[in-house]
Amino acid sequence: MLPNAADLSFFLEVANTSNMSRAAERLGVTQPALSQSMKRLETAFDQQLLLRGKGGVTLTKAGEKLASGARQLIEDWERLKENSAKDEENLRGRYSLGMHSSVALYTVKHFVPKLLSQYPGLEFKMVHDLSRKLAEDIISFKIDFGLIINPVSHPDLVIRELFKDEVSFWRSKKKTAANDLESDDKVLIVEPDLGQTQDLLAKLAKKKITFKRIVTSSNLEVIKELVLSGAGIGIIPGRVVGDDAKKMEVLEKGFPKFQDKLCLIYRADIQKSTASRQLTALIQEALRDK
Repeated sequence: MLPNAADLSFFLEVANTSNMSRAAERLGVTQPALSQSMKRLETAFDQQLLLRGKGGVTLTKAGEKLASGARQLIEDWERLKENSAKDEENLRGRYSLGMHSSVALYTVKHFVPKLLSQYPGLEFKMVHDLSRKLAEDIISFKIDFGLIINPVSHPDLVIRELFKDEVSFWRSKKKTAANDLESDDKVLIVEPDLGQTQDLLAKLAKKKITFKRIVTSSNLEVIKELVLSGAGIGIIPGRVVGDDAKKMEVLEKGFPKFQDKLCLIYRADIQKSTASRQLTALIQEALRDK
């Protein structure tokens, strides 16, 4: 079984830092994910590559041999992948683009139809997940580009800010017991896995604002519809609320807010392709300050 480029890249970071925790932090991945990557490499080579101890990790003899050749392997692989999948001069080929499904609803309409119309040889594969997961996939070569909310800085990434947003507590202008701040029956509706939600809930707890019930959903549009119906108060980004803002109101006094920024991110080495440089420029132009 041949090793994949992501595992080799992760191995080099571990070799450089001699510490799994530090390597995971620099790579922007979880430590369990990094450990699984190392196990896959050791299985592929059928040899132990790392010695783990309290002070960190050291390379075995086999690990030292792999480290000396892995960088060239990665460069050769990226060159082969780029040459076989994408034209170096013309904007054509299949590109993968990652973004949260809610981000897709207010962004892709501004550039995908135009690009598909102008470039017949261009194809997109869209991947939808949490922004932090998609950023990991870009670092590990699984996705080409991402429209990512609040990306964390990483040495291998280029991050281009496109516009800002604000995550707030919203309720319908139609008052109900579920969205009345004075009611003992008020309900909170949230997407619990978002970092913004977790931050706002922590700040809310400090203000000792409580709700009788919390309803969760992994879909921000569903949360918005529930809030519009009067089912409760929701934590929603302003761009997801969109034109429905006229039917809703932001809770101001005592309720915290979270400042979001949407960025186009990609690996720095992907810009070696003329087509990739052209594509990133077109996406930035279409979305900047939207």
